[in-house]
Amino acid sequence: AALARAGDLASLGIDAETHLPLPDGVLDAVALPGETERLRRLAAEHPAVHWDRLLFSAKESVYKAWFPLTGRWLDFSEADIDIRAGDSDPRAGRFDARLLVPGPVVGGRRLERFEGRWTVGRGLVATAVTVPHT
Repeated sequence: AALARAGDLASLGIDAETHLPLPDGVLDAVALPGETERLRRLAAEHPAVHWDRLLFSAKESVYKAWFPLTGRWLDFSEADIDIRAGDSDPRAGRFDARLLVPGPVVGGRRLERFEGRWTVGRGLVATAVTVPHT
């Protein structure tokens, strides 16, 4: 797929974090129960990835894409992130963020979810969410 140009996007959220486990207690503060269960399964399949840090980064990217569209805070508990490892490379993949509050209106349509991509390398985990004009 071709890369999007800035003019093609209604919003963009990017985050990068050190690829290390989250400090004690942080995952409990940011993760929904379903997310925690999905992270356990991913960790069993691909233990080289710090899935807790990846979830945190994905939530940060969602917020960074959300805020310019809404001007409102989005709590960690207001988006449910489903992370998928890539088929050919478990150190990169995609994620979906299902918004648990009314989403922004873009091009006359209320968004219910954001889509993102992630990668791990060089000691970092990076996530990005693009919100195209509809």
